[in-house]
Amino acid sequence: MREVGEISVVGGGLAGVEVAWQLAEGGSIVRLVEMKPLERSPAHKSDLLAELVCSNSLRSNNPNNAVGLLKREMARLGSIVIRCAEQTQVPAGDALAVNRADFSAAVTRAISEHPRIRRQTRCIVDLPACEPHVVATGPLTAAALARDIAEKTGSDRMFFYDAIAPIVSGDSIDRDIVFAASRYGKGDGDDYLNCPLGKDEYESFIDSLLAAECMPLHDFEEPKYFAGCMPVEVVAADGRESLRFGTMKPVGLTDPRTGRRPYAVVQLRQEDKAGQSFNLVGFQTKLKHPDQRHVFRMIPGLHNAEFLRLGGVHRNTFIDAPALLDERMRLRGHEHVRLAGQLTGVEGYVESAAHGLLVGYLYARELAGKEVVPPPPETALGALYEHVRGNLRLPNRPYEPQNINWGMFPPPPPEVRKREVKQARADRAIKVFAAWAAEQGLDSST
Repeated sequence: MREVGEISVVGGGLAGVEVAWQLAEGGSIVRLVEMKPLERSPAHKSDLLAELVCSNSLRSNNPNNAVGLLKREMARLGSIVIRCAEQTQVPAGDALAVNRADFSAAVTRAISEHPRIRRQTRCIVDLPACEPHVVATGPLTAAALARDIAEKTGSDRMFFYDAIAPIVSGDSIDRDIVFAASRYGKGDGDDYLNCPLGKDEYESFIDSLLAAECMPLHDFEEPKYFAGCMPVEVVAADGRESLRFGTMKPVGLTDPRTGRRPYAVVQLRQEDKAGQSFNLVGFQTKLKHPDQRHVFRMIPGLHNAEFLRLGGVHRNTFIDAPALLDERMRLRGHEHVRLAGQLTGVEGYVESAAHGLLVGYLYARELAGKEVVPPPPETALGALYEHVRGNLRLPNRPYEPQNINWGMFPPPPPEVRKREVKQARADRAIKVFAAWAAEQGLDSST
């Protein structure tokens, strides 16, 4: 028999523990269901909660960095992940890095000692029929549960591999070189930005691309590439001209500086409604991150590119959240089930924990009969919420996982000078979050 106010949270990763903590702090009895130690995903080695499987870094702590600002907001809302990270941190410059074993042990201890959280070891193979659940099983959701979610939501709304291209900040693109045009003037005639390459530039680019190092596959991954999303370096390895007759084909385009068709072209597609970020079309890649920055900055017009997201091809279970979730992260048609964390299409340790925290916090307010108001879009948590809701996308663009970045935030006022944009966004976010927190009744000393 379910107790009054009892909620089940499935998944003991960063998102799951944040959901459980927020609900318990809000007064609910929480059953935290985790399959370890009965089963482990291929990536996990420990039986502890909140296991960090890749890096020990939670990235920048600087509030002038979008992820640093996100952590500041999480701490204000009582994040258990940030609290335990600060308790177990190791020297890492302005980044928040932790001793992984100590961090997981600290989270496990905090969850186990909470009087309103009950841990349960069980493998969940399908979505519950009626009881309230929050599913936060992460990018390596067990196969049986992933199949059930796919069947109940439509398999075309469930994805098991990412193939993502880099995204660059719009104000870091050299518009003296890059020109706006669509092939043969289709659409509005200027739907893409185009980076033109001459023959020597193309040959140098291919040389560097083929010489660059790729990220090794994890033991649990396969080189499962699909025809429409082959890594750019794999295509290039098929022949030096393969990109020039594929992703980098110049047909139908004229460089206004020369009046001629370029030898090759890299097209950039607008990612957001405000035109703050652009995707390198067809440039999904497994290159190591330093190599991506080096090679892609060889593209004319991108020599000073600021990368808001780097490319990748890897296993990552996630759903088409804008189509499947409502404003409270409830699964449409199964409103007793909410989803949180990377399963919804946020990317990264901090973002996963932040989304779990937000789902748990808003759910706790709902259960307490309080007004449910998400953080405004000018804040980091609000920007992440807007991403999952799909409110940042242009129409007819596919939904893709994202790390938090400044391109998700509303543009600053037009009078702000370019070198002051980040500071202006950060200052605005801090001010707006403080006002929202006051409306929520949060103690200013929290």
